[in-house]
Amino acid sequence: MKKEEYFFEYPKLNDIREIVYKTAYENPENTAFIIKNKKNNDVTYTNISYKQFKEEVRSFGTGLYNLGLKGKRVAIISKNRYEWCLSYISVLIGGMIAVPLDRGLTEVEIESSIIRSKADCIIFESSLKETIEKIRSNGNTNLKEYICMDEDEEFKSVDKVRTKGKEILSKGNIEYDNVKINPDEMSVLLFTSGTTSSSKAVMLSQRNIASNVYSMQLVEDFRNTDVNLAFLPLHHTFGSTGLIVFLSSGAATAFPDGLRYIAQNLKEYKVSVFVGVPLLVESIYKKVMKEIEKQGKTKTVKFGKLLGKILLKLNIDIRRKIFKQIIDQLGGSLRIIISGAASLDREVAQGLNEMGINVIQGYGLTETSPVLSAENYKYIKYGSCGFPMKDVEIKIDNKNEEGIGEIIARGPNVMLGYYENEEATNEVLKQGWFHTGDLGYIDEEGFLFVTGRKKDVIVLKNGKNIYPEELESLINKLDIVKECMVFGLPKDDDLLVSVKVQYDKEVAEEKYKDISEEELEKIIWEQIKEINKEIPTYKYIKHMILTKEDFIKTTTAKIKRFEEIKKITEV
Repeated sequence: MKKEEYFFEYPKLNDIREIVYKTAYENPENTAFIIKNKKNNDVTYTNISYKQFKEEVRSFGTGLYNLGLKGKRVAIISKNRYEWCLSYISVLIGGMIAVPLDRGLTEVEIESSIIRSKADCIIFESSLKETIEKIRSNGNTNLKEYICMDEDEEFKSVDKVRTKGKEILSKGNIEYDNVKINPDEMSVLLFTSGTTSSSKAVMLSQRNIASNVYSMQLVEDFRNTDVNLAFLPLHHTFGSTGLIVFLSSGAATAFPDGLRYIAQNLKEYKVSVFVGVPLLVESIYKKVMKEIEKQGKTKTVKFGKLLGKILLKLNIDIRRKIFKQIIDQLGGSLRIIISGAASLDREVAQGLNEMGINVIQGYGLTETSPVLSAENYKYIKYGSCGFPMKDVEIKIDNKNEEGIGEIIARGPNVMLGYYENEEATNEVLKQGWFHTGDLGYIDEEGFLFVTGRKKDVIVLKNGKNIYPEELESLINKLDIVKECMVFGLPKDDDLLVSVKVQYDKEVAEEKYKDISEEELEKIIWEQIKEINKEIPTYKYIKHMILTKEDFIKTTTAKIKRFEEIKKITEV
């Protein structure tokens, strides 16, 4: 496939208002959001149509204007829920600046983000009320308005602001509707992962985001009958741009009850498209395969996969019929899984694809709104991140003898820069090219492969380079391993290739009952020594740390390597 080859039609739109209003015009009665209402033991559902969503956006946006927030900066902080989406889209359509914040930050970090972003208003959920009250009493921010997503006696609520806006609209005030949006100005201010002292604030324009939506619509098979489960944090660009992609498709978005309830939510909402991080996708696959093994159906499944492959070559696709029982365990409707934020194990991607669930891997960063490249429903190569998106150019800079170098890119989705940080901007934006800090290569067919972060590469004294992700993917295949991190442990004047392993407590209890952690450590170490036999000598794992504790992570489930290594070396 050439990168100029596309499969679907979608117009090139410039801003979020054009995208959302286009869908509301074409699919007015489609469900845009499914809201679960819990009262005691009773559960009911409210469906918000696209027509209704558009009117709620207009009302809430007009209500924000009424508070003097036209052209101002609005911080939004909560778990994934309808009011977050309403707030974010209303702010963007009204030409204001959205500042999505991570609810997992400490009070000090939240306050620092509000100060750094110069936010004029904050929209928050009631669980954060105490934190917001403390920040307000500190008096260090620029905040003039505080809006709670839930009904509250002390603060204005989203519902009251929306009701007031509706009343103003009914009197013929259409200032919100008529605002001119400059698609090339900063519209979103996003903090990258990490604590606020070290994180950078990325400036994105509406054209940045709209171009990404456009390019994804050309190659991915999104449908207006799809149901998406908004699992990824919406304050992260992978989550927020994903939300707009589904709004541009006329699809429905539902909200998960939490990590433990993903399987239940897939069934409950009949989810057809799931966007997740590799750790979760791999966990789903492991559970499916474990159940197959328990039932003694491993050989049957292998034969089914082989039969499916043979028939697919003859243009007969019966994969979903063969594996109906397995797909039913995942809700019965799941047809696409999109994985990003880190590399997905190729065995997992292949296994799910062979069962009739198309797994698509993409690659991108906050700074690129976020997608730079992706596989698509027609062309997949396991382990790759597909082809560059339309209008995006990708090159490999400063290649080594293996053809691996830094991935650099340019295109309409590349950020405006880091907010009030010219030095950091100039470090990554050079002559129009964005330097990602990731390493990779492009194969002879044009597929992009990401081998790891430049700063994470273990460089031995003999000059050999070791990419931790490559070894991690092998170790993560061990059933006893929940997750691992490969790193270079300083020893004398060199680095010792080491791994920290978090073992799976469930597997340990089931397969290795009544043995001590020391004995378990010996068993895992023997398995790692077997892996060593499959790799070049210089890549051998020579040291292991075993733990049952979770790794320190970002909200997109990436291990914070620097913090983990610091913790290990300071012991």
